[in-house]
Amino acid sequence: MSKLLKHLKPGITQETRLEKIHNVIFDNSKIGSKAVAREIADLIKYKQSKNQKCILSLATGSSPITVYEELINIHKKEGLSFKNVVTFNLDEYYPISPNNAESYHTFMYENLFNYVDIDDNNVNIPRGDLKKNEIEKYCKNYEEKIEKLGGIDFQLLGIGRTGHIGFNEPGSSRNSITRLIKLDYLTRQDASKAFGGIYNVPKTAITMGVSTILKAKRIILLAWGENKKDVVFESIESEITQNITASFLQKHKNSTFVLDKVSSSQLTRIESPWLVDGNVKWDLNTKTRAVTWLCKKTNKSILRLSLRDYIQNHLSELAANQSIHDLNIEVFNRVQRTITGWPGGKPNSDDTYRPERAKPEKKKVIIFSPHPDDDVISMGGTFQRLVDHGHDVHVVYQTSGNIAVSNDSVLKFLEVYSDVFYVNDNFINSAKNKLLDSNEIFDDKFIREVATKIREKEALAATRYVGLNDKNVHFLRLPFYESGKIVKNKTSKNDIDLMNQIISKIKPHQIYAAGDLADPHGTHAVCIKLLFQSLNKLKKEKFMNNCWVWLYRGAWHEWEINEIDMAVPLSPQQVLKKRKSIFFHKSQNNTVMFQGDDKREFWERVEERNRDLAKQYRNLGMADYQAMETFRRYHFK
Repeated sequence: MSKLLKHLKPGITQETRLEKIHNVIFDNSKIGSKAVAREIADLIKYKQSKNQKCILSLATGSSPITVYEELINIHKKEGLSFKNVVTFNLDEYYPISPNNAESYHTFMYENLFNYVDIDDNNVNIPRGDLKKNEIEKYCKNYEEKIEKLGGIDFQLLGIGRTGHIGFNEPGSSRNSITRLIKLDYLTRQDASKAFGGIYNVPKTAITMGVSTILKAKRIILLAWGENKKDVVFESIESEITQNITASFLQKHKNSTFVLDKVSSSQLTRIESPWLVDGNVKWDLNTKTRAVTWLCKKTNKSILRLSLRDYIQNHLSELAANQSIHDLNIEVFNRVQRTITGWPGGKPNSDDTYRPERAKPEKKKVIIFSPHPDDDVISMGGTFQRLVDHGHDVHVVYQTSGNIAVSNDSVLKFLEVYSDVFYVNDNFINSAKNKLLDSNEIFDDKFIREVATKIREKEALAATRYVGLNDKNVHFLRLPFYESGKIVKNKTSKNDIDLMNQIISKIKPHQIYAAGDLADPHGTHAVCIKLLFQSLNKLKKEKFMNNCWVWLYRGAWHEWEINEIDMAVPLSPQQVLKKRKSIFFHKSQNNTVMFQGDDKREFWERVEERNRDLAKQYRNLGMADYQAMETFRRYHFK
């Protein structure tokens, strides 16, 4: 068993007393995945030493991908054999062919089985191509086969935003077994990106039941990223309920949730440790988090908080360390000093308490944008302010974003082109026919190139509107993205080299980048990790000594107040100008392909988020602004 996971039941402590499922929190998903892979490898070896089969039940989705990558590494580098391993997969869409690119059969072979020495006869994945009248008997046989082998030794789980394990959606019984189940709308929405739209996602699936899962001797559930933090909290700290089937794991004697810092952030000991721990380390960040939490709870601004407020809300320890007056002033100043109308630094000013340096007065700035619209969506007002203040601003679009361009948008462009220029050759007609006949456009290089150009020209229109010269706009087209599929290529040296080259060429004083890690395998997360790798390689370069990195968030999540290092206020006029800059990305308006469960337009989402941030500041006792964009400084070593 992995040394990192060996303390399975450490006992209830003051800090963990509200938690009903054992959990381990890692700095990031990669470290956690390696620990889980090591535990699986150790179990396989132990079973081999006893001349026994090792029965694994495996999950799909983005969460276990790195676990499988690490198992492949252990197989190749350490000679771990899978000859004694028998696997049962949790679930499969229905109806779907095993050869379908989005089937879990394909997923398992592409992510694990093709690269290890497992016997195909030992691989069991629910069939999605059965006739309806065959399903009941098939599911019964699936259960019986597991039982005949002595049950599952190790069960690997992910967790859906509905709280499901396997495809046991809300309402599933504790006693449920392998069966056909109807998928929740939210589950199908989350899968829509892989299928090219929700209407292509199967409405049903075959899944192991809750009872089947709970019979496993050992269970590990993986949960990474911001999207999972709420359901992780509900599963671990709330009561057992059929509405969140992962909560049934509270009754399992050997289960562990393996989390990263973001997915665990809603747990009480992480979000508000003063409620469960009498020995909190009170630095300025923790004080700010506690005081802003108290403001929300009491509906008071910072400077109106009284000693009684602290005592009655479990913060007497904080109140005992310094006077309430001094504490309130300290936190008030910390929050107020994040506000600036000069994101590039205010010239000829005392910058002691300002977020940015006054010098150099005119800075070289890189705004990294994962897709060709994240720049204006997430920091359009700050972008405009930097240009207006005369800084040498460069926008670097890391990926083409071409798979987010719908068939309709590409078809419209081709039809206008062929009609205006009287082009009616076989090449154009073939592309038009493909667009008319298929939901999939990603495997056609020509169509993908057209989609790329559409997004590039939209980006140029937006940056020109902001006031940027075309020579300051750069399209990297990072190779990892150009798979022609939802599932991207693995990052490589080519990606890092392109990042290094643009940073070394511009030699920036400021870098802005999307710090959104909601999905550890999503484009935003991959792009920020590439930036971090690039910074690590370039950190010894002289120009890097004067380079500051500011992280912004996407259109879905925002920094907590205690995490914010710079807040840029926007006037009503600036909000409207930001909205118009977003409108230039016409292929992403009204018909966004991967919109998620939020049906609002991107500009609507982001304006509400920006207004809400200004409201939070106002409620803390700060000035009353129309909207705010916020940033967190990243310190690289």
